[in-house]
Amino acid sequence: MQMLVLAGGFGKRLKDVVNDVPKPMAPINGIPLLKLQLDHWILQGQRSFIFLLYHQAETIIELLIQQSSFYGNLITIDWIVENTPLGTGGSVSNAIHKRGLTDSVLIANADTWLDGGLQKISNSKSAVIGVIKVENTARYGSICVDRDGNITEFVEKKTNSKFNAPGIINAGIYKLPTSTFFGAVEREFSLETELLPQLARNKLLREVMLEGEFFDIGIPKDYYRFCDWYRLKKENHE
Repeated sequence: MQMLVLAGGFGKRLKDVVNDVPKPMAPINGIPLLKLQLDHWILQGQRSFIFLLYHQAETIIELLIQQSSFYGNLITIDWIVENTPLGTGGSVSNAIHKRGLTDSVLIANADTWLDGGLQKISNSKSAVIGVIKVENTARYGSICVDRDGNITEFVEKKTNSKFNAPGIINAGIYKLPTSTFFGAVEREFSLETELLPQLARNKLLREVMLEGEFFDIGIPKDYYRFCDWYRLKKENHE
């Protein structure tokens, strides 16, 4: 199964601290985030990748060529550079049509780190979204789930809230059937605000609860937090 990696964003909120490379290439103690992600996904058993690119694509392609050479024939690394930004949903739809993908695909955010769970997502029989518990959902928006594990609603983020609202959030990893995208060729749209809520309304989307650490490096505070966490993790394993 192909993993489609969303890596084409502009990273505007991170520009104050990472302004010379695209967000997926943000240095984590000197190592590009995308290299750490790729190694981490491969350790979890993933072998085939298509990176969906737009902003500063050439910088990311340089890394992908290096990593492809390093891993050799064991791993398949491909990429698609969009002519115009297509949004998260449009990027996936474009890749499915350009590469003639069938059955299901894995979809992952390049800038979201998860300790694990890739196999749980891969082995799921239906359309699923990885979710994780956090102490405050305000920045992300929360997800409502019924007792059978079906996602029923996506609640919008409340960035101005002064109160912590614990709950479960979208962890930025999915397994979706390619047929979901068949009516959406070459148009810009959002996976998170358009396609996923539509699947939920039709009771076609289930949760997979993930454990462990979760980092979305999209803002400076969480970028630095991940840098510190990864450095400590590495020191503890040396």
